[in-house]
Amino acid sequence: MIDFDGLAHEVQKPEKPAWHEVVNHFGEDILQSDKKIDRVKLGNIVFADKEKLAELNNIVHPMVYQEWHTRLDKISKKENHAIVLSDIPLLFEGNMQHLFNLTILVLIAPEEQIRRLMARNGVSKEEAGKRLKSQMPISEKIALADIVIDNEGSIPETEKKVRQVWQELLKKEKQKYIQSG
Repeated sequence: MIDFDGLAHEVQKPEKPAWHEVVNHFGEDILQSDKKIDRVKLGNIVFADKEKLAELNNIVHPMVYQEWHTRLDKISKKENHAIVLSDIPLLFEGNMQHLFNLTILVLIAPEEQIRRLMARNGVSKEEAGKRLKSQMPISEKIALADIVIDNEGSIPETEKKVRQVWQELLKKEKQKYIQSG
């Protein structure tokens, strides 16, 4: 699996090219004492201003895509028929779904998204709400996804749904492999 959030963090590590561009653009005030980008400070800036969010995305996204392609190349050299899952939080916002054979949307209610954002990122309810509002509404994402997995239930319920989808994908890939001979 390739996690785009992880790639975004990686390309913004201190002294990496994206780090330099982000710091040059948004200033050294966004840095922690260890020179890492303070994601809360940067988030407070960009999620309050759509233009600044677009500016950040224009800096970081090309470098994330470049790293993604590098990893895809490595995977395909090892296993030509690999199923590669790419976890992309802003897939539909970036209109990137055409880059993939299949899209899966794992969804939860906006209220739960806000709660999880607050817990994961240590941000206020207001800040979490701003971040959520910067994204495409979930109802629009549902219409664009090939498969939708409802994540409202318990963890075991969601895991069961994911296993079912995975088994179906493995079956389809095996059939495709057999047909291609």
